[in-house]
Amino acid sequence: MVNRRELDPESGPGAAFGARLRRSRDARGWTQEELGERLGCSGSHVSAVEIGRRSPTRRFATAVDRVFGTGDQFERQSLAVRQTALLEGFPEYLGHEARAAEIRLYEVGVIPGLLQTPEYASALGDSTVKRGVALREQADERVALVAQRQALLVRTPLPLIIVVLDESCLLRPIGDDALMSAQFTRLLEFSEQPNTVVQVAPFSIGVRRPMTLPVTILTMPDRSLMSYAESANRGHLERDSASVLPILTAYHQLQAESLTRPASLGMIRHLRKGTP
Repeated sequence: MVNRRELDPESGPGAAFGARLRRSRDARGWTQEELGERLGCSGSHVSAVEIGRRSPTRRFATAVDRVFGTGDQFERQSLAVRQTALLEGFPEYLGHEARAAEIRLYEVGVIPGLLQTPEYASALGDSTVKRGVALREQADERVALVAQRQALLVRTPLPLIIVVLDESCLLRPIGDDALMSAQFTRLLEFSEQPNTVVQVAPFSIGVRRPMTLPVTILTMPDRSLMSYAESANRGHLERDSASVLPILTAYHQLQAESLTRPASLGMIRHLRKGTP
């Protein structure tokens, strides 16, 4: 076939999806236009997905499964493609988070995803679209992922979740006053659960602050430790418990320097009163 681009399924999730889509289409002897008619899209859209120029949406992948009779295989594979919009390393971390017995978070500047309201998450997503950092579809996927992660926290047995928020997380306005008020309410409701602890690391800690960058520490059911941290370009998952122990020690020191739980919740209530 003239001008038929070769596909390398090993080059990434998008290429693997596109190669599989082409193989399935070729097996039925359909052109891209013919497949597009069955999917309710154009042949050029099918072509763009096959060569990896366009990521498959969940709706597109679900339609492919319906047309090819493949259950949810394409839909599940498309998830890996869409998650490439996330930092490298984060999708792998999510699998461990969903199984962890204990989750310890330290966040700076923004409320962590596990505690965000849908409106707060959407406001952050809208910002990435306006700044050209993400496409609308990618931002929506991230918002949906926040909800999925929160839903996975409701499991048996419940994981212990300890959250230390830098004061900047509370003082940085996201959206309008009503949005922030609802987010503060969400934090207070979260703190009332029997398996959670919320503390605030105030600016007054100063040089006594043992860590300055966000980090997550997971204790798995077998008591092994993992940590996850992000740089500007990628996430790093550390699975060597011996390497994670110093980070856990620093986290305990941070907790000791932070406000007590009652004082932390008092600060959040005070800030909520300052919003309508």
